[in-house]
Amino acid sequence: MAYKSAIGHIITRVLLILLTILSGAYLLFKLNIIFGPVLLLGILILQVFELIKYNQRTNEKITRFLESIQYADFTSSFSHDSQLGGSYRQLNQAFNKVMDEFKKTRAEKEEQVLFLRIIIQHINIGIISYNTTGKIGLVNNAAKHLLQITQFKDIHDLKKISPEFLEQILSLKTGEDLSTKINGSLHLNVRCTELKMGGKQWFLLSFQDISAALKQQELDAWQNLTKVLRHEIMNSITPIATLVNSLQTILEEDVYIEGGKHIILDDGFEDLQEGLQTISGRSRGLVGFVNAYRDYTSIPKPEKSYFSVQALFEDISTLLKESLEQNQIQLISEVIPQELCIHADREQVLMILINLVKNAREALEKSNNKVVQLKAGKTMSNHPFIQVVDFGPGIQPASLENIFVPFFTTKNQGSGIGLAISRQIMNMHRGNLEVQSLPNKETVFTLRFES
Repeated sequence: MAYKSAIGHIITRVLLILLTILSGAYLLFKLNIIFGPVLLLGILILQVFELIKYNQRTNEKITRFLESIQYADFTSSFSHDSQLGGSYRQLNQAFNKVMDEFKKTRAEKEEQVLFLRIIIQHINIGIISYNTTGKIGLVNNAAKHLLQITQFKDIHDLKKISPEFLEQILSLKTGEDLSTKINGSLHLNVRCTELKMGGKQWFLLSFQDISAALKQQELDAWQNLTKVLRHEIMNSITPIATLVNSLQTILEEDVYIEGGKHIILDDGFEDLQEGLQTISGRSRGLVGFVNAYRDYTSIPKPEKSYFSVQALFEDISTLLKESLEQNQIQLISEVIPQELCIHADREQVLMILINLVKNAREALEKSNNKVVQLKAGKTMSNHPFIQVVDFGPGIQPASLENIFVPFFTTKNQGSGIGLAISRQIMNMHRGNLEVQSLPNKETVFTLRFES
């Protein structure tokens, strides 16, 4: 409305100038009157001057308005010249209304920023933001408390903690986690996110003290390990101790001295022989358990490389062909897309899949549907996966919860270590090993990889 009024005002002034020019020409050329055109010329000069002054004043007003927006100066007011006419008054009202809206929006944003800053200062997770030059943009009290740095102006101040810690932080990329021990009582988990603000790249770090959680996990792990060790050792030591007592009784009752020689009765000899064989068997079992525990706790770090899943499946089929054919089991593989590659330790993944296929083979011994499927593909989030599927009796819900617990087994001859090692390998790959089982329908083990 103000814009239309200003245009109308300019058009009116231009029309008046034209009317003055035409009137002067008429008086001079038609009526031969000289005094009238001279007077009209003066009026024309005043009109042109007034038009220029009006346009200049309007341009200055618009320029001041735009500069106020450019420099976020919303304290300006446009009302001092409203008395010069309706067009100025409407233009000033429009400008003031826009400025008021900007003030309101700015106040709301400042309130939101203040609210977010208060929230950030009150959360228990440390937050630090810094740009590519290392300048700190935001640091909350939790970060200062965790890192024990009161004056924090540059990310390189982390060097006060340790140069290694600073190097680890600067090498973090978006989505990556860092778990590091700062001192004897502080263990931090650090996560990094990259973002752009004001055309500049910023890094947002979150720090969380996981010492208490790790201590609780460590305590739980030791308690579980103690239970397992006690159970397995007592299962071996108790019968051995009982047999030793029995053998001592046999020696007392079935052994006598005749002619300076120890004579053992036939029944006693057989009992001694059987008891010693049992002790030997239980001792080997205990040694096997210790070796299994050693294998579980000494898995080497994965050596990752890209490899073809299709070629991996072909190797598994070749390696297990004889044992599968002996049990009349068909191995079917499916890879989508066929050129799918995975970034992982090929030998470790091969070991996991061989173990899973062997487990499936054993589960299918009494099944009518003797088929094992190897499947590979990508999830909706573009993460690779491999599945081993069988259609045997499945895993009962009560056992499903403990299937990955070390030394837990549902087999008579099983060690209970294979699945536990397999899951630990996947954890070291930053992936996961999951199982779903519907008894008497199908069992699916899924290896999920990070990328």
